[in-house]
Amino acid sequence: MEIVKIPLTIERQGGKELWGRVEFNDNLITDFAETVAELEAKIKGLLWDFEELAPEQVEFTYQYDIYALFKKFDFLKISTVAEHAGMNPGLLRQYVSGAKSPSQDQAKKIERTLHNLAAELQEAIIVTS
Repeated sequence: MEIVKIPLTIERQGGKELWGRVEFNDNLITDFAETVAELEAKIKGLLWDFEELAPEQVEFTYQYDIYALFKKFDFLKISTVAEHAGMNPGLLRQYVSGAKSPSQDQAKKIERTLHNLAAELQEAIIVTS
């Protein structure tokens, strides 16, 4: 069975709902849900319904807006990420809440910060006594 990697874009859709979209075989498939896991399941179901692509064949690569990213990775503290990015925590909270939208430069700065933090975590070694 061949695994098909498909980019899944996840964004806030008014309120607290998430809206997701994929393009497959020149078809745009969209749906909405309360959680990323629910959205993934719904999109996989639609891929099966319209494209006969079995859910176990689908592997998503993810693209998030700021709100969806912090909803998916809810263990991230906005103030800590902002500190590492060298930005005002209040401003990042406004991005996450949707009150403001980040510029392309600000979004890339946040993305680089998250990637740097992930790289640091990958280097961590836990020892036992």
